[in-house]
Amino acid sequence: MNEQVENPTNSQIQISEEEYKYAQEVIRKLSDYYDAKVVGQQQLKFSLIGAIIADGHILIESVPGLAKTTAAKAISDAVDGKFARIQCTPDLLPGDIIGTQIYNQANGKFETILGPVFANFVLLDEVNRSSAKTQSAMLEAMQEKQVTIGGTTYRMPEDIFTVIATQNPIEQEGTYPLSEAQTDRFLIKEVISYPMASEEVEILNRIESGAIDRVEPPVLTIKDIDKVQDICEKVYVDEAIKWYISSIVVASRRANQIPGCDVGKYVRIGCSPRASIAFLKMAKAVALIQGRTYVVPDDVKAVSHQVLRHRIGLNYSAVADNISVEQVIDGIVGAVKTP
Repeated sequence: MNEQVENPTNSQIQISEEEYKYAQEVIRKLSDYYDAKVVGQQQLKFSLIGAIIADGHILIESVPGLAKTTAAKAISDAVDGKFARIQCTPDLLPGDIIGTQIYNQANGKFETILGPVFANFVLLDEVNRSSAKTQSAMLEAMQEKQVTIGGTTYRMPEDIFTVIATQNPIEQEGTYPLSEAQTDRFLIKEVISYPMASEEVEILNRIESGAIDRVEPPVLTIKDIDKVQDICEKVYVDEAIKWYISSIVVASRRANQIPGCDVGKYVRIGCSPRASIAFLKMAKAVALIQGRTYVVPDDVKAVSHQVLRHRIGLNYSAVADNISVEQVIDGIVGAVKTP
């Protein structure tokens, strides 16, 4: 993580030196705790920390056994907050997640029992294994930060509420793929790959030594994360960067009309303004992670895959020509002039 405090627009900086140092210390502790629990997967660490300090939800996709759950649990364990893990299955009901009303025979009244979603960090393991009805129960919680049970609205935790969902892309039998409306609720989507041979050896060494199962105490509090989120919102974004973000998102909607963008013909549907909002939040988080109090164009480019891969829809030609969504994103971003 590079430390760089200078900013050509110092008169517009709202982050104090004390706040800057505080944020850097929190980010360092999160990073160190993650590295102690997870071998490799640095891109996933970057995305998890970025999503948390940007106050957004993250969808993680990979084949089984690549430490999706371990990584999500490591980040949440680093913070002394309430954690809930929900293992999604086809028979999981909405009430199992958000809560329900139960009749109390002793007093003859219905009592509301809140579900596990009322936590600071909620891990939805294999979210695409739950039914569409159960998946939709999370939409209000994720977007509005509230749920309705028996006609009464209950607010999610006021300070920190982050949903970390995982899904397996190769097993489709008995699954319910997330719709575009549901995936759009996630600030970013991270796709992780297999570790290198040296990293796999390190995994074996840690298992043999018992380091993997060692319980480490939290190093941060919910207030620490809440304060860093407030600091992240103060990161300066120049008007030119906002236009750059907007240009990329608008380009995704008319990619086939952009001169020199050969991959534009593969785009079926572009991004909504939620993509611009996600870009803004994540670019600020990246700047803070990199030790800056202002956003540069490279911060936007650094999260282009994470922000756009679940918001751009490809057509059948992309499948036929073996074109990935990441290739399309690179083509779109490359066709937009950098400020």
